[in-house]
Amino acid sequence: QVRTVESGGGTVQAGGSLRLSCEASGRAFSVYSMAWFRQAPGKEREFVASIRWSGGHTYYAEAVKGRFSISRHRAKTAIYLQMDSLKSEDTAVYYCGSQRVGSDDYAYWGQGTQVTVSS
Repeated sequence: QVRTVESGGGTVQAGGSLRLSCEASGRAFSVYSMAWFRQAPGKEREFVASIRWSGGHTYYAEAVKGRFSISRHRAKTAIYLQMDSLKSEDTAVYYCGSQRVGSDDYAYWGQGTQVTVSS
């Protein structure tokens, strides 16, 4: 069984920064990609950023480009999300997911970490 734990959320003023962490542990699996998604109250879960495990290519939602940066620690099966210039619309629960090699979907979701940006 794979266990995913997100951390680093909190409350910050608009314009501030936070760094989220996510680590997957337990049963080993071949990682194709890991990603951050978020879900605001009353809205569907949306993609934020992802990173390919081989090569480290990164992808971002338009809403966070230039403000957020995703990185990985391959030995730990961990990813991080540096969030700068935070806006009130970034307020959401942030989730981390993993995509296995050969799979089309992300799985192994964690419990999420709350990010609140006050204006």
